[in-house]
Amino acid sequence: MSTRPLTTTSYALLGLLAIQPWATYDLAKLMGRSLHFFWPRAESNLYAEPKRLVDAGLASAHEEWQGERKRTVYSITADGRAALRAWLATPSAPPRLESEPHLRVLYANYGTKDDLAKSIERVESDAEASLEHFDRLLGEYARDEGLFAERIHVNTLMAALVVAQSRAAIEWARWARKQLDGWEDTETPDLEWAHEAIRGLQEGRPPSAGT
Repeated sequence: MSTRPLTTTSYALLGLLAIQPWATYDLAKLMGRSLHFFWPRAESNLYAEPKRLVDAGLASAHEEWQGERKRTVYSITADGRAALRAWLATPSAPPRLESEPHLRVLYANYGTKDDLAKSIERVESDAEASLEHFDRLLGEYARDEGLFAERIHVNTLMAALVVAQSRAAIEWARWARKQLDGWEDTETPDLEWAHEAIRGLQEGRPPSAGT
């Protein structure tokens, strides 16, 4: 049995296996359908992790034929369900945000206005893509066509958070673009503008595309 410590990705896959048995291809497809938006992982890792879960005794594997192709299907074990339940009872680690556009905005004073505009556009387009994706998933549930209807309550709760974050990112991008239009360049500090924006944030006034 493996002594390798379980990672958050281990538990993410255990959660999917708790729903039903899956082949690795289907696990990767499911990760792209929902978990990708808040727990993106390389596909190679998703193919390796089920084997580690089997080594740890938390999942089992069997081979089956699908047409003329043989595939390995993984199922959660009783120990796997116990491990998942125990993990859910522990305190969560703080959220971690990994975003290249954020870094590009942070260091925008070393580039051009056009560079910054492209980074802002990327934030907006990614958020719009996320909204479109989850709107489609929520539409399936609204028509009683969504996957795993028995999980509609937690899936909707999670979708609500992603949708709210995406809408906030779009609102920020539209506001930021409007502010950038008034800048001569990205290098010259505009203290008056910055202090006014800071006051608005401190007073709880979120950025608005109209201001």
